[in-house]
Amino acid sequence: MSEWLIYRGTGAPHDGMDRLPAPPPWREFDGGPPVPPPAALEPSSERRLGQRRREASHHRPSTRECEMVNAALYLRRPLLVTGQAGSGKSTLAHSVAYELGLGRVLTWPIVSRSTLRDGLYAYDAIGRLQDAQLDRAARQAGTADEAGAEEPGGGIGRYIRLGPLGTALLPSVRPRVLLVDELDKSDIDLPNDLLHVLEEGEFTIPELERIADRAPVVEVLSDDGTKVPVRGGRVRCGAFPFIVLTSNGEREFPAPLRRRCIELQLPVPDRARLTGMVRAHFPEGDDERFGELIDRFLAAGAGDVRAVDQLLNAIELTRQADWDQADGSARRVTEELMRPINRPR
Repeated sequence: MSEWLIYRGTGAPHDGMDRLPAPPPWREFDGGPPVPPPAALEPSSERRLGQRRREASHHRPSTRECEMVNAALYLRRPLLVTGQAGSGKSTLAHSVAYELGLGRVLTWPIVSRSTLRDGLYAYDAIGRLQDAQLDRAARQAGTADEAGAEEPGGGIGRYIRLGPLGTALLPSVRPRVLLVDELDKSDIDLPNDLLHVLEEGEFTIPELERIADRAPVVEVLSDDGTKVPVRGGRVRCGAFPFIVLTSNGEREFPAPLRRRCIELQLPVPDRARLTGMVRAHFPEGDDERFGELIDRFLAAGAGDVRAVDQLLNAIELTRQADWDQADGSARRVTEELMRPINRPR
């Protein structure tokens, strides 16, 4: 194993992050003071990595995957991962967070309506207006609670919540892990809108910036569900987050975005990789017991696209139903479950 690798892809937690060198001068960030460390991994990460955490000995990323992950860690650059559905793109982010002890994975699922602000923060102006009207009515009735008025900015922090990207950019000692899932589903403008934030590692909240002279520090809610201070209406990272941008390859991204990223193309999973995934999620010996299903999954025609989830679903249903592999109904149902997703029914 190369000595320079911080992320090793073994699935075994270790203290490798302590050996990560300082960032290059053009990727140094000075945000602070640091916020508290995040919570531990959530159950969603456990499910992705295998409930029995058997990934450590069976489902390992390739040498090239490890190298590109480490390049992104060293250079403080986002990792742009392209591959077909089920090839393990999003699992890679959870694997890095688990192995390097980086805590809860922040996730930003992209849809056609997603905007940069969705990822950075949300401001509930309507909720604030409604509360102001209720407070006014309470004061007139002599039952007002003045606690909100005493908060910095008149309690505006209660109506602002940082999104996944905004939380990832909070000043922290160790980088947060952020998964921006299926970026190719976005509106055509979003990849370009991300450029400044990814380059500068900071953003502003205009609603707080306007009142910075009266309320220099305002506490807001983060995507983690905890309150964090925002100073001067500006959020600036201390350690640039480890960002995984995933794509199914359905569109080309602009050159300025690609220039700012480390690119990784994941191949279609072969039999060895599929077997490792089955071993990671099912009891010992199921990879041999369901070897025929794995072979049938791999026997796709030209142009057919299948997701690994389909194979796992077929194996799980077969296990629960306790079907004999020779039974006709079992074969029919599993064939239906593993039908190529790009083929009409």
